[in-house]
Parts: sequence; structure tokens; C-alpha cells
Amino acid sequence: MSNITYSTTTTVTAEQLSQLFERAGMKRPINDLPRLQKMLDHADITVSAWDGERLVGIARAITDYAYCCYLSDLAVDGEYQKHGIGSKLVDEVRQEIGDLCSLVLLSAPGAVNYYPKIGFTLSDKAYVIPRVK
Repeated sequence: MSNITYSTTTTVTAEQLSQLFERAGMKRPINDLPRLQKMLDHADITVSAWDGERLVGIARAITDYAYCCYLSDLAVDGEYQKHGIGSKLVDEVRQEIGDLCSLVLLSAPGAVNYYPKIGFTLSDKAYVIPRVK
């Protein structure tokens, strides 16, 4: 997968994001394009992975750049998984936030075994008020 390019400046459309989430098997509001666009518009960091014109991965994060960064989405197209794309996306986010910030996330149940492999430590201190919709 050496032909994959990574970008923090390439525009990702809501439609591209929807298709990626579906191909990645992510539970996201894939049919609500205005909501997906809002998710893109309000992210502080978006790192995208491309195979030519095809969006094959994304990391979307919210941060203060001083203390903490929340990795809201890490998605890789199912056909492209297990080739280091997710790890590279996380590395790119870490480079953007620098050494002062911790990187935190909430894992999907099917991904809990993946995150320790790329440097995350399990924490038992997370709390969530679930979304209504």
C-alpha cells in the first residue's frame, strides 16, 4: 500500500465520508449528510488517506492543542485495513498536536484489541452521556 497519500488539507465531502464509514463498517449517521458535513466542519484536525481519488481512511479529532485531543473518528476502508493506514493516521494526528497533548478516544467494541497495538493504554476512567439521536 505504498501508493497511499495522507493529507491535512484535502477537502473531504460528506458523501465521501459516508461511503468511507460504510466501507469501514462504522456505526455513524451515514444517511445524514448535513450531520456528517457538520462533523467535518467542526473538527480541529482532519487527516485523510487517499488511494488516488478514493478516500480510504480518515482521522478526525477535536483538540485545544495544549492539553488534550479527542480522536473522534478513526476509519479505514475494509479493503485497506491491516496495512498500517490507521496507525499512520494516528501518527499524523499526534504530529499535529505535539507532545503536550494526550490523545484519547472511545473505542468501538470490535476495535478494542487494535488500539493497544498502536500505543494506546486502556483507561477505566471514561464516562459518557450518550447522544439522544
